[in-house]
Amino acid sequence: MNFDLADAITISTAVREDKVSAVEVTKAALARIATQNHLFNCFTTITAETALTDAALIDQEIAQGNHPGVLAGVPFAVKNLFDIAGLTTLAGSKINAENPAASQDATAVAKLKQAGAVLVGALNMDEYAYGFVTENSHYGATHNPHDLQRVAGGSSGGSAAAVAAGLVPLTLGSDTNGSIRVPAALCGVFGFKPTYGRLSRAGVALFSSSFDHIGPFARSVQDIATVFDLLQGEDDRDPICTKRPPELCLPQLKQDISGIRIAIAADYFTKGAEPAALAAVQKVADAIEVTKYVIIPEAHRARAAAFVITASEGANLHLSKLQSHPEDFDPATRDRFLAGALIPSSWYLQAQRFRRWYRDRVREVFQNVDVILAPSTPISAPLIGQQTMILDGEEILVRSHLGLFTQPLSFIGLPVLSVPIQRQNALPLGVQLIAAPYNEALILRVAAALEAKGVVSAPVILNAFN
Repeated sequence: MNFDLADAITISTAVREDKVSAVEVTKAALARIATQNHLFNCFTTITAETALTDAALIDQEIAQGNHPGVLAGVPFAVKNLFDIAGLTTLAGSKINAENPAASQDATAVAKLKQAGAVLVGALNMDEYAYGFVTENSHYGATHNPHDLQRVAGGSSGGSAAAVAAGLVPLTLGSDTNGSIRVPAALCGVFGFKPTYGRLSRAGVALFSSSFDHIGPFARSVQDIATVFDLLQGEDDRDPICTKRPPELCLPQLKQDISGIRIAIAADYFTKGAEPAALAAVQKVADAIEVTKYVIIPEAHRARAAAFVITASEGANLHLSKLQSHPEDFDPATRDRFLAGALIPSSWYLQAQRFRRWYRDRVREVFQNVDVILAPSTPISAPLIGQQTMILDGEEILVRSHLGLFTQPLSFIGLPVLSVPIQRQNALPLGVQLIAAPYNEALILRVAAALEAKGVVSAPVILNAFN
């Protein structure tokens, strides 16, 4: 078996059973990155020296008969807004490059290392996580492994593309309005945004504090569940991190899903999308015999309110830099931050009032359903540089509308997994599995059932350059 292109659990099992060494796996990953990253532009930093040192320590632990962790020898990488000790946290910006190096790893990075995973680098993103395309004017665009002329999505584009291309089996990203789910869908991998506050954001550069989540990308449901379980737990370094006890999802993956009430999101989530995006949802529904529909009320207003709040919070966070270094911003980011700085405070307050009302209405929906299906994106990956697209006969902007179906959900912190739908001779699409807060286990059980049926999958993209 080609262990270096396998999923995380297969790799760690092989390492622990001494079928392959952690150093061998790490060297293979670093070699792939060295020879292929120029095609995709996923990595902004490669930590080869420390990765090999960490891998050697894992092999030493195994040789001494110790347990090196559930992710022993698994290469992983993180969006470059996660702190990595000894490196400057870029957050996709030019301005941050002047900052001192981080003194310690982000909590999520530290937890994966403690589980034996080997950090091999940091990944490209939209500047300050404000975007859906990862076309970064400072560090270049990340290319979709399915078609190098197309975007990988964003803002965690490097994270999704690195997994899809087989450079690493696991990555971490962040999601404000869809920045995990959009690139996961466009690159054809699994991308998980747990409940707001479920995972610690300590050591992560924030964009909009009342929205920001972190989460994993992977090529299997088992890998997603494993990483989620490892990252759960309260953290005093992150004041919004829940003190709710962890609920392990991995042991529940094979449980029967017949008792889970599943429905398709109707109304807003069936409009403004290419037929293929809606067909992907129907494919998932048919596979698990879902015929019920539900309406998430006022989703269009939730999306509008999300725009107001994130623009306001992001602009406020970066206001001093906008005043002192306006020329050093990515122009697309700068202009949106400037617009956000001009939003009246009354608009922000009204959006927050609506947010509370909307949360209560969605809570009522979940009294009658456990998991809801919806498209992840309205279209498959657009071309790099593409500014507009035609949907329902109307020309609309690409960047803002890629989050059409994700924004109303992160607006109130719901847990969502984007599962990949591979299509023959066509680009992949994603379907969102949505649940009420803290019901991650239900989502992952449904995803595991779909994976077992072969309906969702995330194979490595093996083209001529692999």
